[in-house]
Amino acid sequence: MDTSTTAIANELGRLLIARKMTLTTAESCTGGLIASALCAAEDTPLFFGAGFVTFNYAAKETVLGVHAETLKNHTAVSQQAVTEMAVGAIARAGAQVSIAVSGYAGPEGGEDGTPAGTVWFAWYLSSSDIVCECVHFEGDCEAVITQTTAYAVAGLLELLGQSARA
Repeated sequence: MDTSTTAIANELGRLLIARKMTLTTAESCTGGLIASALCAAEDTPLFFGAGFVTFNYAAKETVLGVHAETLKNHTAVSQQAVTEMAVGAIARAGAQVSIAVSGYAGPEGGEDGTPAGTVWFAWYLSSSDIVCECVHFEGDCEAVITQTTAYAVAGLLELLGQSARA
């Protein structure tokens, strides 16, 4: 794991602990790497209790409560899908904050023509609005997953008013 991602995860963990907040994750294309980065941080059990990896449509529906209509009309790689993933993760984990990601890490993109490297993010603080963003990363599948993980963790830290993105 990238040392900068570990450093950011440590900083995020300290901030969440200080604010008495817990975090959950809803991951697709990263396959649990965000949760893994959080587990490498100090005092993880004090700020991170559950993470969900939902790679296909059925898992997103069953585990996180993403609506079938959302997936049919917008695909899993969409603002609508990551929003529902973020909300579903908080509802199931009882956390105050969530990170959700869904994208095409590669080597192929989506059947709808969305290119590989496209990732949607949602950061949800249960006391405020959901912030969504779509980013296109360059590189092979592994590089996209690594960049997505770092961006997701740094993005939440930035949203909470701390450090800038990695």
